[in-house]
Order: sequence, then C-alpha cells, then structure tokens
Amino acid sequence: MELVLASASPYRGELMERLGLPFEQRAARIDERRHEGEASEAYVQRLAEEKARALIAPGRLTIGADQVGVTGQAPDDEILGKPADRADALRQLATLGGREVEFLTGLCLVGPDIAWIDCIATRVRFRPLAPARLEAYLAREEVLGCAAAFRSEGLGITLVEWIRGDDPTALIGLPLIRLGQWLERAGMPPLPP
Repeated sequence: MELVLASASPYRGELMERLGLPFEQRAARIDERRHEGEASEAYVQRLAEEKARALIAPGRLTIGADQVGVTGQAPDDEILGKPADRADALRQLATLGGREVEFLTGLCLVGPDIAWIDCIATRVRFRPLAPARLEAYLAREEVLGCAAAFRSEGLGITLVEWIRGDDPTALIGLPLIRLGQWLERAGMPPLPP
C-alpha cells in the first residue's frame, strides 16, 4: 500500500517522518474558501477530506490535513488561516494578544474502504503582544505557511501563556497521535519492525 501526504507543507512532511513509514508528499490543489454559514470545525474537516480525496488512487492511503485559528464564537467567529504576506501576518498576530484562540486541525485518511475524518482542537492563550515584540518575531521566524502566523514549534512559543490540547503535533498541523492510531487500524502501523 502506498502512503501519500496530500500537502506541500514542510512542517507536515517533517511530522510524517516521525512515524517511520515511507511516504510520498504531494500538493493537493483545492478551493479553500469557506462556504457561507459553514462552521469552523466543518470547514477544516472538509478541507482535509478534499485534499485527501484529490489524490486518491487504487492501492493508496492518502492523508489530508488543514488548520485554522479561530477567534470569537460562531456564527461571528473569525477564521485565521495562513497569512497572505507579512502585513497580513502582523494584522493577524495583533488580534491575538491577551486572547484565547482555538486552533482546529482537520485530519482525513482515505483509502480502499476507509474514509476517516476528525478535527483536533488545541486552545492557546496569548500574552499581551506589543508591536515591537511582533516585529521581532516576524523578523526571525518564517510564518507565512502557518495558521494565524503562529509557529508554536519555533519562536511563537514565546508569545503564549499556555497551550491546552491532547496532541502537541496537532498544533504544528498534523495530529500524529490520531493519525498513528488510524494507520495501525488500516494495517500500516507506525514504527514497523
């Protein structure tokens, strides 16, 4: 069985390597616009599934994932995705200071007779963020590929008071605990003998 990660993200590729399984990484081209009235959780699950299904083929297990930061409550919540540029990254980060943000990571595994989809949530409480701190962070960290311009595995960790969630890799963009369980159920256990 071939294993494919439907993502161009180098962060997700690095996470996949931790599982000790051979895999191929390919970008999946999909329309990532949020549908009118779509709940945040449904949105990231749909994107993960569409990415996985875009690369489905016989004899292949395909993994799709997507992540957003969410501020506020439905139906008035704001989705913070990957910033378009440095100015957008600064705008997104400026809205996070002193707030709790929920990062939602959609995950999907599809293959022969398999279609598993889930959403893993991680709550993050940001410290008050002075403009000078944000400028220093953006000068030192590559954030354009990160939801809400927040890179927790890098210098972004200095911007937070606490992180709460069941899987620390979910915050980086690929929930390895859930994915590892699914791969084992599908007959492709991580860390094969």
